[in-house]
Amino acid sequence: MVRSKSASLGLVGLAYVVVVAVGGAWLAWGPDTGRLWLDGLIADVLATLVVFGFSRVYRNSSFYDAYWSVIPPLLLAYWWSQAGPGVDQLRCWLIATVMMLWAVRLTGNWVYAFPGLHHEDWRYPMLRERAGRFGFLADLVAIHLVPTFQVFLGMIPVYVAVTRPGESVTWLVWVAFALGTAAVALELVADTQMHRFVARRAPGQAMDSGLWSWSRHPNYFGEVSFWTAMALFGVAAAPRDAWWMFVGALAMLAMFLGASIPMMEQRSLARRPEYQDVVDRVSKFLPRPPRKPAAVRG
Repeated sequence: MVRSKSASLGLVGLAYVVVVAVGGAWLAWGPDTGRLWLDGLIADVLATLVVFGFSRVYRNSSFYDAYWSVIPPLLLAYWWSQAGPGVDQLRCWLIATVMMLWAVRLTGNWVYAFPGLHHEDWRYPMLRERAGRFGFLADLVAIHLVPTFQVFLGMIPVYVAVTRPGESVTWLVWVAFALGTAAVALELVADTQMHRFVARRAPGQAMDSGLWSWSRHPNYFGEVSFWTAMALFGVAAAPRDAWWMFVGALAMLAMFLGASIPMMEQRSLARRPEYQDVVDRVSKFLPRPPRKPAAVRG
């Protein structure tokens, strides 16, 4: 088993070189479907299967963790490079800028927090154990393929934004850019505050300061805000299609509220009893001023 962080990062990096090579090979030499979005989806799924292979060989599904932020900029670059004439280049550059800021921040945060391949995200073994004899399928579908499809849904407005010819709704492009950069900044601040807290917290202490005093999950709020910005870029490129542009962002919201947050809350309450006080005072998701402790309520 690879245990040191540097050796683990090297192995994960090698895995992603193979991942990108397999996806790129499909796009370069695979059958042309005639639809850029479908070509990208097939390459995405094939790349996911490669990551899954590494996860099974090394018995650690955290090989997949960086996939969330590594692949979207590559899909954007491929679609943009294949787009025909007449696409609003300012719109493309602005969405690419926001996405690169997001990808660098999120991947960098993963690298910073990643201890090595002796560690696996606690949710993965739990999902496999709950599946019993279907653990293999839970690993393939729930841990690898479902997140890939969720992110791809979030990328559909990006596809529209970088391939649809014609002028943008200019004011909406700038709203999307402002929302996207603000979301990335919020996530950066939230992660920095959490890292500092973890480094000095007392046993059992729960985080309830900074952004975390306004929301118990400000990083997830920032992530949903980022994907909402991607949807707005799509709407700016194709206003008549606005009704379906938010499907990806809504899927992210449903995942966080319906699965990720409940799992994390249950674990926090089990490990840190005082977390109940945080639950009583601090908003679950949408940031807002904290409620006063029950003892001082009038």
